[in-house]
This record gives sequence, structure tokens and C-alpha cells, in this order.
Amino acid sequence: MVLPAEGPAGGGRREEAAFVHRLGEENAALREELSRRHLTDLATGILAAQLRVAPSEAGEHLARLAESASLSREDIAADIVNGVAGTIAVTAPGSTAAGPDGVPPQEEARRLRRVVTAAEAAATVSRGADTLLEGGLRPLGAEALWLWRLTASGSLRLAGHAGVSALEASQWQWIPPAAPAPVRAAFTDGAPVWLPTGLPPGEMLPGPSEEAARALFPLRLRGRTVGLALAVWPAAADLTGSLRGALTGLVEVAARVLAAEEVTPSEQPVLDDLLDALAHPAMTLCREPGTGALLVEHVNGPAGDALGGSHRAVGRPVEAAFPLLHVDLEAMSRRARHSSTPQRAARLPAEHRLDAPAPLVDVRVLPTGDDRTVVLWHTRSDHRTAGGRAVGRLQGLALFEDDFGSGRSTWTEQTYAIFGMPFGSAPVPLTELEPRVHPDDSAGLRELLSDLVERRKGAAAVVRVVRRDGGLRHVRIAAEPLLDGADLCGITGVYQDISAEYHTEVALTATFDQLTAVRAQATLRHRLVLQLQQAIVPEMPSLTKLPGLSVAARYRPAAQEYRVGGDWYDILPLPDGKVLMAVGDIAGHGIDAATGMIALRNALRGLAFTGRSPARLMAWLNDVTLHTAGHPTATALCALYDPGDRTLRWASAGHLPILLLRHGTARLLEPPRDILLGATHAPVYQEATTQLRRGDTLLLFTDGLIERRHDGLDEGLAALRRTAEKLTARQVDEQVDQLLRDATGDTDDDTSLIAVRVG
Repeated sequence: MVLPAEGPAGGGRREEAAFVHRLGEENAALREELSRRHLTDLATGILAAQLRVAPSEAGEHLARLAESASLSREDIAADIVNGVAGTIAVTAPGSTAAGPDGVPPQEEARRLRRVVTAAEAAATVSRGADTLLEGGLRPLGAEALWLWRLTASGSLRLAGHAGVSALEASQWQWIPPAAPAPVRAAFTDGAPVWLPTGLPPGEMLPGPSEEAARALFPLRLRGRTVGLALAVWPAAADLTGSLRGALTGLVEVAARVLAAEEVTPSEQPVLDDLLDALAHPAMTLCREPGTGALLVEHVNGPAGDALGGSHRAVGRPVEAAFPLLHVDLEAMSRRARHSSTPQRAARLPAEHRLDAPAPLVDVRVLPTGDDRTVVLWHTRSDHRTAGGRAVGRLQGLALFEDDFGSGRSTWTEQTYAIFGMPFGSAPVPLTELEPRVHPDDSAGLRELLSDLVERRKGAAAVVRVVRRDGGLRHVRIAAEPLLDGADLCGITGVYQDISAEYHTEVALTATFDQLTAVRAQATLRHRLVLQLQQAIVPEMPSLTKLPGLSVAARYRPAAQEYRVGGDWYDILPLPDGKVLMAVGDIAGHGIDAATGMIALRNALRGLAFTGRSPARLMAWLNDVTLHTAGHPTATALCALYDPGDRTLRWASAGHLPILLLRHGTARLLEPPRDILLGATHAPVYQEATTQLRRGDTLLLFTDGLIERRHDGLDEGLAALRRTAEKLTARQVDEQVDQLLRDATGDTDDDTSLIAVRVG
């Protein structure tokens, strides 16, 4: 939990709340202006087509019409659009024909047209759904709206929702095309499905109860179905008469809402894309929400051919698609999910087609990290597994697993290729790899093994592998410990051949052979990185220059030397007796990030001698960032400590909070939530003030200390608090060293850390 700062920070919190409120108001005003412009643009286009004039003339004509009718441009625009597209007449249950609350019909039609155009102009599908729900469906008694997008595999993927909890939304991310029956009926008939008294027996759809009323609408755009909408009521409802027409008119716009949000490649099912790229049969299996039945969710082209067409399997239960194999497939899928490791079967019983028996060979069932598994197989015997070939496509990625209990190690074919060893020869366990590693990289390998074996945490390293044929490969190792309770039972992970990243200088000269060029470039890069890191890390001032403080600071570079980052820290005594403390992190890695970081740190040092407040220093530093080459963005935290009254004044530009250790308890000082450096012009930064006491310890750090690939920052901060509380009695030098050793971050990012103790 993030705690507020002590001292007179209450005013800062009120200012922060007011700032957030202003941002919310500005955001709402911008959205409203966008929807107004969308409506007037539609009307202008209609007038331009009807009058056969230029859009500018049509816009002027629209303004004259509004003035002559004594209406706003939005109202006259709504009338014009309604005249062409037809009005949407919503009659809520129990209300008059004039509309809810006695609103005149024409005004109600204008309001609904504004609702529809606002939904079309929404930035996201969920915001559009919320606009439709609040402006149109809720007056009709509905309490929730769901919008699913139809995927290429025939499944429905949740694109947006309104009136729905996050937990319920997570449970309905996908709907297989084969179930439930009302969904199939909506797509088959191409018409709404009305369920005024609830669901048919045995069916499941989102809603507060089985008896709650629902209406499903297939969403069509330009002659094709693009998705499905579901409106939900809190209980049974009378879905008859004019209400059906009103609902249909409102929900029709949802198809345009879906189309308006551009789907980026990252939003597409990446797993499906990967399987579609394979030359061998592959499919994904998923659990049906509610029933838990195992369904075939997606098949690639070769699997579709083997199964007699994808329609023969997709959306069907496994026992229906594979009547003789479903027991084996379900068992392997269950084991893969529970163990998080691939399951293998050399051959399953005859029958992998619905119309012609044949064996599934080299079967692999792989967990995906959610309630899905991937099944890979061959339709003929082959000593190379489908899983090995799939992994082999991922740019030199190769799997390994060492089982300490049996003493066996397992490699994929790609792993043998990296080490230059014959396929099928005895794999080398990670713990015995050092003789095959370049002597200069042995320390890095030992540190990796210490993390895995002693600290029981995942880790990564880059080493040079010396092959038996004399070749050299730069290999990245990423590994995780396998635990059985508290016991270490093995290690699993991947090797990745990244040698190509070191070969860019080969084209510089044809007189050096490849290995010499790689080593020369590596030496040059190493020398440059060392120089940059020396520039990054400032010399610590002597304790005589820091009145009443004990200070320790550390900088830990990124795991890979060529990924030098933009983290920095600084401790600087100022002429007025105060002490500057700062940490920061420029986005990105490489030479540009490092040089930009040096520019910001040096600029802050010079600006601090003006004696101005941390908030003003941060605003100036933002100006410096905006004028720095490459236009970087950065997070930063700047604090000024006054030894006279032990007060700490500080400002933050989107950076992590300060950790305060007091009497054995660690708590986070909530920072002013201001925007990061370089994101906008002339931001106004806020300040917090904390009253320190003798014996207090402050920790200032960057995200490399706590950030993990699969966890949120809250988990990392909580782990840091627990670790710091165990180190309260130690000196600051011991604290920072131990914190770095016990750091939970696993992103290989660089890290800056400062510990400051008062008294």
C-alpha cells in the first residue's frame, strides 16, 4: 500500500486531486468536442452531396441553417443526419411516446443521434459501448453491454464492454463458435435473438442470473458479419413492441464502433499467427467458460487439411473432434498446464481424421500460460519433433531442461546446432557448461547458476560458447529453477544464438576473418561501455560534505554490456548547506539513452546551484529534455534535504516512490503524480514535504531493482519493502549491497540505488 508523505503534504494531496480533476474535465471536454465535430462533419458531408457543393460551402450553409432555425449547429446537424439515416426512437418501459421523462420526440431524436455519433467517435470500443449503454440502453432497462469481434478462426474475442466487472470480463474474453446455442442462432439467422425470460436450459452467457433477460445482435458491416453484441437486463423483462426496434437501431452502430478501432498486429491472437506459419499440423485447445469442457479453439492450415476442413473441428469439444484420442489429449493438456512444461507422446492411437484413420506422431502439448494449450503433431514419422521445428523458427531459440532427480537433460534439435554437437548425443547440463564457455565469461555463468541454485530465482546471461569445431557463438541463456516445494528439482530455459548481433562489423573489411572481426568489435564495444558507465556513476562526496547523513549508492549495469541504459543517480552538497538527491531513468537502451542521461544529470547539477525548489528544477529539466537530441522521455525524482530542520522537499516526474525505513518499518512515500520528462511542454510540477527523524533511512531507486516480466510494480515494491525491513540494523553500504543481491527484478535492466541515513 502506498502511504501519504508526512508533514505538510496534505496541501500537496489536495493540489494533486485538483490537478487530476482538471485533467478529467479537460479530457471529457475534448471527447465531447470530438463527438460534436463528428456529428457536424456527417451533416456537412450530407449537405455537400445533396447540394453538390464543396465541403466548405456546405459547412457555411449548415451554419446559416442553424442561425435561421435558432438552433445549435449540433441540433441542426442531428436533424439532417436523422433525415437521411432515420431517427432512433427509444421508448423506455412505462414512458410516453415523447421519450423518457416527457422529452419531446424531436429533442429525444437529436439526443440519441448525438449518443450514436459520440459512440462512433469514441477512442476505444469500451468507451463506445459505455456511451451506448448510458445514453441509450440504460433508459430501456439494460444494465450491461458486451461487444465481441469475430476472428478469422470463427471464435469471438471480447473487444469492449460497459456495465461489467473486470472479473466477469476476464471470464468471457473468448466464445468458441460452436457454443452456446443462442450465439449460433444469431449468426445462422443473421437476426437478433430475444431472450426475455432468460437462457435456455444448459446454456451460459454473461448476466446476473439465468433468468435475466438478454438480447443478442449479430453485427454486420458492408455485407459481412464483424462481431456480436449482447445486451443484459438485471432480471426478466418485456422485450416486445417498439422496444425491439429501438434496441436494434441503437446496437447497429456497434458494428461501426468495432470497425473504427484499428486492430494492431499486437492485438491479434499472436499464438494463432505463429501456428498458422507452421508447415505441420497444430491447434490450440481451450476450456469452455462455465462447463470446463475442452474445446478445439483454432487449427492451422495443415491441421485443417488433416482433419478434413477446419469446420470439422473448430469450436467442437475434443471428444467430438477426436473421439478415439480425446482421453490422451485431455490428459496431456492437463499435465502440461499443471506442470508448465511440454508433454510428449511419440504416437497416439490410430485416428486423427474424422473420415480416415492414421496415427498422430511426435505429439507435443505445450502450455501457454493461461487456460490454453497448443498441440503440435506430424502426420508421418520424423525424428525431429514438431515442437523443435516450431521453436527453431523463433530466431535461434532453443529449449533445454535439466532434471536433477533423474540426472537426465533434454535438448531440442536447435540446441545441438548452437553447440555444434551431433543430434542425439548426450546433452550437457547447464551446471556443467563452464568448460564450453570462454574463460572471460565463466564468472557470468557462475553468477547465473548462483541465482538459479542458491537464490532460487530466474536469471539471464550472455556468454561465448566455444564449439568443438573451433567456432564461437554468443549465446543468451534465460533460465528458471524448477521447484518441488522448497526443493530444487531441476532447471529449465532457453538458449538463443545472438551471434548475428556481434557480426555487423564484418562488412568493414574483407581482410579480417569473421572471428577476428567479432572480437575486435566486442573489445571496442566493451571499452566504450566502460567509459560510458564511468561517466554515468558520479564520485560520492566525502561524508564531511554531507552534514548529518550517511550515504551509499550503487549503479548496476544491464546484464548485456551492449544494452547500457539511461539510469542515473546523484548526491550533491549545495552552497546553501542543503543536499541534492536525485535518481532518473531515460527510456530505452544504447548510446543515445546513455548520452541523453548524462546531459540530464549534468543539467540538473548546474540548475541545483540556483537554490530553487525541486518542482522548479523539475520544470527546467523538462525543458532540457525537450531540447535534447533524440527527444527522449525520462522519469526522475529530485529531492532537497535541509539538515537544519531535517525536512525533505521532493518532486517526481512519473518516477517510483521513495522508501522510508523508520523503527524497523518500511513504507512508501507517495509521490506527486506528475507527468514524465519530455512528454509535454510547460507542465507544472508539484512538491511533497517529509519531516525526517534521526535514524531514518531513505531509499531512492530505479525500476531495474524491482521490475519483473510477469508481475506488476506493486508486487515488486512490496517485495522491496519486506527485504528492506530485514536490513534496518545494517550500515547503508551493507544495505545497498544486500538489496542488489536480493533484487527481485528480472528484466536485465540497469539499476541505480541510493541509501541515505539521517543522524
